[in-house]
Amino acid sequence: MTGRVSSIDYAHIPGAILADGPVLIPLYAVTSLSLTESFRLPPVGSGGGRQAMSTHDDTISLTGLLVGAERFFFKLLLETIAESAMRGSVLAKASGGAAGGLILMTAMTIRTDIYVQSLTFSANAQRRQVLDVTMSLAHLPRPGGLAKLLDFAAVAVAALGDPFGSAG
Repeated sequence: MTGRVSSIDYAHIPGAILADGPVLIPLYAVTSLSLTESFRLPPVGSGGGRQAMSTHDDTISLTGLLVGAERFFFKLLLETIAESAMRGSVLAKASGGAAGGLILMTAMTIRTDIYVQSLTFSANAQRRQVLDVTMSLAHLPRPGGLAKLLDFAAVAVAALGDPFGSAG
């Protein structure tokens, strides 16, 4: 068995990226990431014909670090895109309202239609160049086939560019 040397510098790959169009906010040290999917069960004895509606809710909890001199800039950007997603993100304007919210890219998932529910920032004396950030995100896809199509496209893109999935 021969070992393969990777040319990827993992120390400089963000653990997560939250984006609103050209605005990319990298989180380099993601210490915790969880995806919770809550499914709505139909009432017992309900018929086969159901109203077209969302069948589940996805929430993502993410804890990471904003590191270095630009940590205050990224904090401001996080706050700004969290607010702007509610009023109409770059994705919503570019798609004519067919998709919206923010885009989240992680090793676990790539999602469009992401909205920030809460942001928490903290600092401590032991790490002076670091801001801890905890965020709760909600995936709120619009009804229709475009949301599912975007999910499949995101999986395909992730599979093509996944440096973690290569054997070696």
